[in-house]
Amino acid sequence: MAKFEMDTEFVRKLAQVLHETNLGEIELADGERRIRIARPSVTVAAAPVLAAAPTASSAAPAAGAPNDLAKHPGAVKSPMVGTAYLAPEPGKPNFVSVGDKVAAGQTLLIIEAMKTFNPIKAPKAGTVVQILIDNGRPVEFGEPLMIVE
Repeated sequence: MAKFEMDTEFVRKLAQVLHETNLGEIELADGERRIRIARPSVTVAAAPVLAAAPTASSAAPAAGAPNDLAKHPGAVKSPMVGTAYLAPEPGKPNFVSVGDKVAAGQTLLIIEAMKTFNPIKAPKAGTVVQILIDNGRPVEFGEPLMIVE
């Protein structure tokens, strides 16, 4: 069987279509290859997920603030739809915390998309001033995840 190559730009475009049309999911098939992009349901981010990371929830912005924070020059935005994890695995320390100095290219968090864990790296050196998501929470394409100044 041939190796399946992932076209991340195509996935981003599909995620943008999903967002613009307010659809719940998009699924495409080409022979044996299938791709499904789906919006997380509200029930996915239920209380048990929030209880797993009480320190991250204290850094979460107020309702309506993510749109403003997406315009922040230090915003690190999600390049894909998936589930964000602040630590490499359960029980391990987070990749970064508020106040940490980071180097350009350093892993800040990971996003699981289609059973693949994708490292999200710091676009520049700086200090993590805000973590905008909770551990294990679904994220959308373009959603601000952290602020690095």
